[in-house]
Amino acid sequence: MSRHPIRTLLFDLDGTLLPMDQSRFMQAYLEAFAGKCIQLSLPVQLSLKALDTGFKAMLANDGSMTNEKRFWLEFSAVMGFPIDDRIADFISFYHEEFTRLRVIAQMNPISRHLVETVRANGYRIVLATSPVFPRQGTLERISWADLDPSWFEMITTYEDFSYAKPSLGYYNEILSKLELDPTQCLMVGNDVEEDLVARQLGMDVYLVTDWLINRTGADISDFKQGTLQEAFDYCSRLGVV
Repeated sequence: MSRHPIRTLLFDLDGTLLPMDQSRFMQAYLEAFAGKCIQLSLPVQLSLKALDTGFKAMLANDGSMTNEKRFWLEFSAVMGFPIDDRIADFISFYHEEFTRLRVIAQMNPISRHLVETVRANGYRIVLATSPVFPRQGTLERISWADLDPSWFEMITTYEDFSYAKPSLGYYNEILSKLELDPTQCLMVGNDVEEDLVARQLGMDVYLVTDWLINRTGADISDFKQGTLQEAFDYCSRLGVV
């Protein structure tokens, strides 16, 4: 597939525009969620099992329903009772307890400068974070990175998507919804498995190495890569659309 000039930039969030230790974040997330369950008088271990099952179901989602529906369907099944009337209580978690996890993240001013620069240069911009969080949880993390949600033409969340990374279905959903030519897209992310897969559809990919995730130790020497500063330099050299 021939390469065309880049017209759209897709940015991952966690570990890319929002520097963070993913393991530390997930541990803090689970602890905060457990605290919410205690507040709601729900069995903690069963609720954590339901959360894990729901997350895994979203990662394996097949496009037949949104990730939101898939998550709560599996969550309810594990809990053993309909959860519909408690969903609002769980969503309040992202307005309250979740906000305290900000201390885990490390805001990098380069992220804001990068997005502002490519936006000023006329590129279409997508926040391509795996859509396994509610919109509120994603907007909260965007604020930790000191970014403005309005800068992004699309922000992928579990309400609107029916696949998750690293499924090609996730990237195809973005391409379809925005009518994008994959050969004119650059995916910027830090996860070898979840982000590099976009190359299979014809996208170009730049791996940000500050918080690189390479679970299998794959050889990535042939792919574009560098620190967030170097990613900024690379994207700046793309010029004006």
